[in-house]
Amino acid sequence: MTVAQRPRMSWLNRFLPVWILVAMGVGLLLGRTMPGIGETLARLEVGGISLPITLGLLVMMYPPLAKVRYDKTRKIVADKRLMTVSIVLNWLVGPAFMFALAWFFLPDQPELRTGLIIVGLARCIAMVLVWSDLSCGDREATAVLVAINSVFQVLMFGLLGWFYLQVLPQWLGLGASEVEFSFWTIVSSVLVFLGVPLVAGALSRVVGENIKGRQWYETKFLPAISPLALLGLLYTIVLLFSLQGEHIAAQPTAVVRVAVPLLLYFVGMFAVSLVVSKLVGMNYAQSSSVSFTAAGNNFELAIAVSIGTFGSHSAQALAGTIGPMVEIPVLVGLVYVMLWLGPKLFPGDATVPAANREARVVRNA
Repeated sequence: MTVAQRPRMSWLNRFLPVWILVAMGVGLLLGRTMPGIGETLARLEVGGISLPITLGLLVMMYPPLAKVRYDKTRKIVADKRLMTVSIVLNWLVGPAFMFALAWFFLPDQPELRTGLIIVGLARCIAMVLVWSDLSCGDREATAVLVAINSVFQVLMFGLLGWFYLQVLPQWLGLGASEVEFSFWTIVSSVLVFLGVPLVAGALSRVVGENIKGRQWYETKFLPAISPLALLGLLYTIVLLFSLQGEHIAAQPTAVVRVAVPLLLYFVGMFAVSLVVSKLVGMNYAQSSSVSFTAAGNNFELAIAVSIGTFGSHSAQALAGTIGPMVEIPVLVGLVYVMLWLGPKLFPGDATVPAANREARVVRNA
């Protein structure tokens, strides 16, 4: 049985935290020195979806989805343990945890609190593919979990929004928020941010393997397109942070008050998901996929819903845009935590990335 190997890291991967910090800094600097950039980007929208940001997300998501072996997905869907744990963590634990954090840290800020709760309702369907890939998670499992999240997003987002913003606060004697969600905003987010790169990735594998064979596809084509994922990520970060440079400088207290519960949310969800995955007997790769899927959020949808419902300059929209500011550096850090913890939590697991870069073989006893 061959031990999973951590691939030799390119210079882009090796210094990823540095590039992300630089991208964040460049974005904030652009937002401060070019205050009109937000209005310019706002004009480049179709149906409430930012075309420049969409371009970055599509480029970012294409390589991970092109790497998926889609012939393995049926077996993953049949894994009831994996499916059940992921659905419970994403659609029961995650929103409830964010609701509790939002009310605990922002009891006197209803607008920021509402924006934070909306972030918790928007489950991840995009960047988790990058985090899972960097941590050597199960690509096929991640793709399936992302697809399931997308279906639940369309079916459950409005219902959960009504429950957590109106029903549950009233039950607990707290203030309720009147919010109506655009069904089209949710559907279009799923179709664009997942549907397009998913179809492109699947077609690439089918066409590539039929014409050149699987060996060429996985040893030549995939390594050639892999850097696009991180380049797309860095480009997206620059745009997101440039949009918020002016707002962040104008409302530093609000940023900090929202960032604290977000930090606790991402770390807490990751830790709980990893522990639960380990306890139910999942291997390293599956645990990584489940943990990053549960910890991440669909900030694109959260921002779109907040802006569409409350306006681009609302406190709710500000809370949504602070999400990626916290999520991206935290989850990058958790990628390294996962790689470091892997051999310790999963000794003898064949899916743990090898500590060295030599090919190693472990024989069954």
